[in-house]
Amino acid sequence: MSETPKPAVVPNPRGAALLWGAVGVMLLMAVAIVLLVSGLAPHPSAATDVQGGSAVEPGINKAASNLLQLDPQSEPVPAAPALSLTDQDGKHVSLSQYRGKSVVLSFNDDKCEDLCTLLAQDVVAANKDLGTHAKDVVFLSVNANPYYPSAPAVKEWTDGHGLAGASNWVFATGTPGQLAKAATSYGVPIELDPKTRDVVHGTELFFIDPSGREAALGQFGTASASTDLYAHAMAQAAVDLLPNAAAIHVAGPSPAATASQSGASINAPAPDFTLPQLAHPESTTSLGAFKGKVTVVNFWAATCTACVAEMPAMEQSYKKLGKTANFVGIDVADNPRTAAAFATKYGTTYPLLSDAAGAASGAYQVPGLPFTAVIGADGTLLVRHPGIMTAEQLEYVLQSVT
Repeated sequence: MSETPKPAVVPNPRGAALLWGAVGVMLLMAVAIVLLVSGLAPHPSAATDVQGGSAVEPGINKAASNLLQLDPQSEPVPAAPALSLTDQDGKHVSLSQYRGKSVVLSFNDDKCEDLCTLLAQDVVAANKDLGTHAKDVVFLSVNANPYYPSAPAVKEWTDGHGLAGASNWVFATGTPGQLAKAATSYGVPIELDPKTRDVVHGTELFFIDPSGREAALGQFGTASASTDLYAHAMAQAAVDLLPNAAAIHVAGPSPAATASQSGASINAPAPDFTLPQLAHPESTTSLGAFKGKVTVVNFWAATCTACVAEMPAMEQSYKKLGKTANFVGIDVADNPRTAAAFATKYGTTYPLLSDAAGAASGAYQVPGLPFTAVIGADGTLLVRHPGIMTAEQLEYVLQSVT
């Protein structure tokens, strides 16, 4: 079984941009039965900058730079292109109104329920790490979806992804022409399919300093599944642009001692995890508890519409094959009570765990939701499958590896 990297690197005036979108499901009638996705490729021009230690002073070290794929702009630092859009509450948005604050700018599809869900979780966690200094940082996202450009559409996404209470979260939108102009001015590639209304967009993060200059470029994607670590690094990179950065403490775990995420490879030992049970957070379950049988590990979130569509298939396969295979679901993005109620509503009876910190999803290099890993009885990672799996597909996979 081989791993097929996703061809995601596209040249643009500001460096290389990673394109992400809904990953198609392919079931091959052979040993290589599942499409496998590799981790994010590093930003080309960041390869030398990141290796030198601190990329943005004073708080970003090599490990944090690697996690963010951070590429500081060389002198003279360019001014960030102007924006004139509308936020989720129908108010005018411009970059100039945030002078004096650090801005983390992204482009986000307001119908995206997979990869962008991970970014939303990172922002929520980053605000916790920032504490009272969240008032000095703005997380500004520009709608990449011209098919749903209304303010209510971006507000619905905001509210549905736990960001309604974040006063420093701004989801800006506008006419299709305005959105296209914004993406072009920042060099962010966007691919549109008018027939399906699918959108594939770049995953750049632009770190803009209080004077409105574009200080550094990063990426969100697979690495952002490590919620606690990625959120801390993102918050620190934003704070480092403030004039009083040295006096600000950013909470959360530092990624300085984080090992390279290379443990999620096919035919290698599956990354271990110990996580709280969704319905009983006081109790934990480890991957080791499932050894002895093939184990299906499904990463999901209640805010992910594709996950909602997939859950009945998971339950169907569990009822049919639960005696010969283990099933475990890992929620990566929800309040445990909300997720437990969601699972009950959909009749899910296999074990469910909570990964709010992103430890397991980061270790498995989850590229988006849903995502399924199949682990052999001996603990070897056999399958990495991004996207929805039908009951028939999953059952075929299990029959092929048992």
